[in-house]
Amino acid sequence: MVYMSRKILHNILNHKISGFSSFLLIILISLIVFNTYQEIRFDEQIKETGNLNDKLLKLEQKTDDIEIVLLSAQEENTTLADALAEARENANDLERKFERVNDNVDELEKIAKTDPELLQKYSKVFFLNEHYIPADLDTIPSKYTYDQNRKYQIHDDVSDYLNDLLEEAEDDNIDLKVISSFRSFDEQAQLKGAYTVNYGSGANQFSADQGYSEHQLGTTVDFTTPEVGATFSGFAQTEAYEWLLKNAHKFGFTLSYPQDNQFYQFEPWHWRFVGRDLADDLRDDGIHFYDLSQRDIDKYIVDLFD
Repeated sequence: MVYMSRKILHNILNHKISGFSSFLLIILISLIVFNTYQEIRFDEQIKETGNLNDKLLKLEQKTDDIEIVLLSAQEENTTLADALAEARENANDLERKFERVNDNVDELEKIAKTDPELLQKYSKVFFLNEHYIPADLDTIPSKYTYDQNRKYQIHDDVSDYLNDLLEEAEDDNIDLKVISSFRSFDEQAQLKGAYTVNYGSGANQFSADQGYSEHQLGTTVDFTTPEVGATFSGFAQTEAYEWLLKNAHKFGFTLSYPQDNQFYQFEPWHWRFVGRDLADDLRDDGIHFYDLSQRDIDKYIVDLFD
């Protein structure tokens, strides 16, 4: 009996049995001792050493059996802890997957809400039908327009970017003026007709047919300065043009028709909004909008107005 108790206490002190299991073991031992005490009557039979030894052996066996059960339970608890840890890891994996799905859903919603036409390559490539009009148009402040008696409009989602660009130019003492912005299908047809009358087929070098003009998107503007005026003559030599080359990409604008492009003559005044990400990448790579494939351009639609 003493040996058994020492063994159990030794296991408890050396943490072979968990705190809870130790407590349970002590209770069980107490119950066994109590029951045994009842069975061992303090009468004449206690003097029978053989019977007492048998009872002590049985008690020790029962104690050993209890210890085995508790150790087994401890192993099961360890297995349960492993299973719980694995379940938590699986839950974390599911949470990460759910977050990725949410991100994808957010992107799909942004794409669905963004007009895909806004990054299409027009200019003799794609055709924009006569019914296309931007969802919302905003009026450009008259202090930034060439003709302050005329109403110039820009795509509502582009308006803030354009205003920021014009304000930044003003802060840098650059007197930029918008001389052309949104033009409807019919307005483009009238303009191209007038150019054709004056210049014949030569008008194709600088004016798009209706349905092929970036101006119909409402994301494109032509800039000038009070000195250059409506002829655009010499705009490429102005500080305004140099400023645009260095800063327009910060506001999401890019030059549509650089020198030696395959569509129209060099138009340093013609700038199109394509979003900051695309404008930055075009500038960093030293290329232009129409140098990219439509597939590569479409990747930027989700972040067009970010």
